[in-house]
Amino acid sequence: MDGIAIELPLFLLATFAGGFVAGLSGFAFGLVAASLWLYVLTPLQSASLIVGFGLLVQGYSVWKLRAAIDWRRLWPFMIGAVAGVPVGVSLLTWADPKSVRITVGAILIAYSLYAFLRPQLKIATVVPPAADIAVGFVNGLLGGLTGLAGIIITIWCNLRGLPKDLQRATFQPVAVVVFAMAALSLGARGSLTPETAKLFALGLPFLFAGTWLGLKLFGRIDEATFRKIVLALLVVSGVALLF
Repeated sequence: MDGIAIELPLFLLATFAGGFVAGLSGFAFGLVAASLWLYVLTPLQSASLIVGFGLLVQGYSVWKLRAAIDWRRLWPFMIGAVAGVPVGVSLLTWADPKSVRITVGAILIAYSLYAFLRPQLKIATVVPPAADIAVGFVNGLLGGLTGLAGIIITIWCNLRGLPKDLQRATFQPVAVVVFAMAALSLGARGSLTPETAKLFALGLPFLFAGTWLGLKLFGRIDEATFRKIVLALLVVSGVALLF
């Protein structure tokens, strides 16, 4: 990154903002951070940092919410995600990235707008493990294909009307698994450079400060507000993918 003395404040601001939004909502770190990072970083640097920082943000948040984690609820999602990520990564070799982004973006926007207009929409709280495995698989596939590590499970939890703590204790541990697998893939390809590692180290204090502040605010919002924040971020994610 040339001119790091000038561009570093923008990088650190984006890292803080991404951490804050992820701490508050449980996802969308990459969406927020990359919107500014891509002005000063290469796409590969941005992707590597999204995975590295995203793994830390999700891991830290999962630790803070560990009392709400139910591993019996999580295992189907985990199995599905582990199977789906390699499929998503392999699709990168032949799928048209623009078509994928447009399709996923349109689905996110359509779902979010529908959920805003139909606030009572809800499916059964208890569903067969096979359904959760399928959702986990699609989530992992999309994570490997686009880097959106927890979007599908976020929608699934929202549809089921789960309490906010339980939602985050479901989709965030799965996101950790998706990010970890992506990190292994990037590492195997030799994507980590000394310059990227330096940026990672410089951004850590701002990442944790933003995440801590977001988690503090998360503890003070009610269920309805959390739902609106999630739906709004899904709309923004969809728009970002479209344009």
